[in-house]
Amino acid sequence: MKLHEYQSKRVFAQYGVPIPPGKVATTPEEVEAIAREFGGPVAVKAQVLVGGRGKAGGIKLARTPGEAREVAQAILSMTIKGLPVRKVLVDPAVDIAQEIYLGITNDRAAKRPVLMASSEGGVDIEEVARRSPEKIAKVHIHPLLGLQAYQVRDVALRIDLPREHWKAFTKVAFGLWKAYQASDATLAEINPLVITAQGDMLALDGKMIIDDNALYRHPDLAEMRDLDAEDPTEIEARKYGLSFIKLDGDIGCMVNGAGLAMATMDIIKLYGGEPANFLDIGGGATAEKVAAAFRLILADPKVKAVLINIFGGITRGDEVARGILQAMDEVKPEVPMVVRLVGTNAEEGLALLQDADMLTAQTLAEAAQKAVAVAKGGEA
Repeated sequence: MKLHEYQSKRVFAQYGVPIPPGKVATTPEEVEAIAREFGGPVAVKAQVLVGGRGKAGGIKLARTPGEAREVAQAILSMTIKGLPVRKVLVDPAVDIAQEIYLGITNDRAAKRPVLMASSEGGVDIEEVARRSPEKIAKVHIHPLLGLQAYQVRDVALRIDLPREHWKAFTKVAFGLWKAYQASDATLAEINPLVITAQGDMLALDGKMIIDDNALYRHPDLAEMRDLDAEDPTEIEARKYGLSFIKLDGDIGCMVNGAGLAMATMDIIKLYGGEPANFLDIGGGATAEKVAAAFRLILADPKVKAVLINIFGGITRGDEVARGILQAMDEVKPEVPMVVRLVGTNAEEGLALLQDADMLTAQTLAEAAQKAVAVAKGGEA
């Protein structure tokens, strides 16, 4: 789950990271009032969960409250990369002397977090990595020992940070690490972290991505979720505890178990098809949950066939069959369906489905071949 800039910066501030005293507004009138309160130039920044806001015109400086109102009116009417701008963050303008990139993320290859910094702040870190990888300093953080002061000093030295700023930089790095840990984040990023003309260090921008699997521990963060940036079907799937990701293919997949779902998608591609989704109904799925999964698949107009692959252990075949029949009564599908049902109560499940005009298969390979054939308009 991604957090907006203003949300990320407020989390950072809880752990001692200095941020500008910005305020969020939803109307031009509110922006004008905030600018008047600050009594000087302000930055008006679109709050959307995509990169490239500045290039799209979503970040503007305003010298007066009236100009701030005009700028806000323009920004709040924008759509950036398909997402409407509903809020703006108004920050006091800052006289910047230097920009730094500072971030912490997961390094899956090293199996531990990594702190990264660069003297080229304000630029996408991917662009820096492509153009000048030597300008990115990295240190891995031991998951038990945590971030160490000597590591931060090493990074400061490698990015040529003036020594008089090391103390402030260390405070920011440790604050970022605490925010990353405490929030179960997979990314905590400040870009840019600026040194002002007065010598202060501020997190001028912020970005956090929270591990969805840990949100049950963070109801306060879960409430911050912005649904504009998410696929409606994935939002619906979450209500039923389903793992669903929409893809671009035309063969819908309903499977129990993430590994089996991946294998099902792979074998569809092996036989020349394209999966329309990843969908794991999980273990012990009820008829209601299966029906919800089925509705999600069939809501995609590109789906030309559905492959149901259930290996019954905890999940009972008869429960799956009842869910499929319940969904068919509601949705009235017009696409062919292929069912591979083995394991617990598989025979009972297949018996329930035998009058539903479905194709059945004994093996996954057979099921995939049939699904690909009917999706292409052929005979199974």
